[in-house]
Amino acid sequence: MFVKLCGLRTESDVAVAVDAGADAVGFVLTASPRQIDADLACALVATVPAHVLTVAVVRGITATEAGELALKTGVQALQLHGDYPKEAFDELAGLPLRLVRATALGPDTDVRTGAFGEELLLIDSPVAGSGEQWDITRLDERRPSGRWLLAGGLSPDTVAGAIGVARPWGVDVSSGIESSRGVKDHGRMREFVAAARG
Repeated sequence: MFVKLCGLRTESDVAVAVDAGADAVGFVLTASPRQIDADLACALVATVPAHVLTVAVVRGITATEAGELALKTGVQALQLHGDYPKEAFDELAGLPLRLVRATALGPDTDVRTGAFGEELLLIDSPVAGSGEQWDITRLDERRPSGRWLLAGGLSPDTVAGAIGVARPWGVDVSSGIESSRGVKDHGRMREFVAAARG
């Protein structure tokens, strides 16, 4: 089970995520309680071993801005979160970045990983980063294909059950591993990785 821990903001957050066995770590670069600036992201990315995927997470900015921001931080991957059209991914296709498409499950959502040229697809709650659970049984009718991650309302207590229902390729968490909004709980980070793999 591929595990991404998102919204990391400190060196100790990163160290714990790596030590716990996370496959990917996410850094939020646009408006959010978890937002960090490009300089701090760059410093944190430099502490991550090469086998752990580093991901810049953005929403509400243009593809051009997103690409420039991601390149400045030195991440390996860029996650466009929200209603980005295929054209945005086409625009970024020439950059040395792996692309992640993060979206909520709507009536018109293309649930095929790679449909927009992305390497990973992330299916999230309609209110990203809120910790709100959503009805993952809706995935029964529209099962994503390929390498896709389940997100939204996951925690150390709920992730194993959610995996059993949704059968994703991987999982992503942010608020479910926090002690307060934007502040990571290192114990919960470890518990989440263990529960997702258990």
